[in-house]
Amino acid sequence: MVDAKMLNKISSAPGFIAALDQSGGSTPGALRLYGVSDTDYQGDEEMFRLMHAMRVRIMSAPAFTGNKVIGAILFERTMDGDVDGEAVPSYLWEKRGVVPFLKVDKGLNAEENGVQTMKPMPDLDTLLIRGREKGIFGTKMRSVIAHADKAGIAAVVEQQFQVARQIIGQGLVPIVEPEVSIKSPTKEQAEAILRDEIAERLEKLPAGETVMLKLTIPTVPDFYAPLVAHKSVIRVVALSGGYSTAEACEKLSHNHGMIASFSRGLTEKLRVTMSDAEFDTSLAETIDQIYAASVNKS
Repeated sequence: MVDAKMLNKISSAPGFIAALDQSGGSTPGALRLYGVSDTDYQGDEEMFRLMHAMRVRIMSAPAFTGNKVIGAILFERTMDGDVDGEAVPSYLWEKRGVVPFLKVDKGLNAEENGVQTMKPMPDLDTLLIRGREKGIFGTKMRSVIAHADKAGIAAVVEQQFQVARQIIGQGLVPIVEPEVSIKSPTKEQAEAILRDEIAERLEKLPAGETVMLKLTIPTVPDFYAPLVAHKSVIRVVALSGGYSTAEACEKLSHNHGMIASFSRGLTEKLRVTMSDAEFDTSLAETIDQIYAASVNKS
């Protein structure tokens, strides 16, 4: 059973979802942006230890609370880690009022028909059960759309919703994330195909089954309004997709009912060399900026 208090927070509270789920492939880049070079560590274990230290710094910062950050998406290793001796999911919910999600995909297949579907997840049920036992509320899984190819986009959405049904079956709420690349030369056309494909799958969901959607900020403001309003959609969140924080926030502010779920957009101004006071002040300013774009619409 989905936790009713967490569901209420995610479905109706003002705020945004922090994406702290950089995995093996994206961690080196995230660390470089933070000011940690590739030569500062040796091997994956040390890399992930440094990444976890950065995430702990974020999660324990004074501004990182459920007043503005209503949820946080975690990498599996982060879910299994701790903050001051307390397991991360319970720390987030009990101490910070932030609903914990878990990234469950295992990366992307090579591009085919203009898209990258998700790699197989043979151990997904085991991971979902473990996440649920640790207090995880929902999940996130990402595919990528590079071109407006109808067959490719249909395959992405079909796979996303198949896995979403499996996640729902384990008592968790899936965030379906078919990302349209902001570099796509056919971004607007891809979004039109994607909206129709998602709407079709939503209509096929059994009564009472619900999902969240994580989408690239559309070229046309409010283009995803029909999905925001759909009875089977708990919330629509936006990815920053490589936009700067300022650009992502400006674009998001024109999309009613969409809230942020930024990764790079949340952390781009943070540096490992900052004092705790500097770090906390910088993060607070970014949280305020992203919160405003999620709540105040032009």
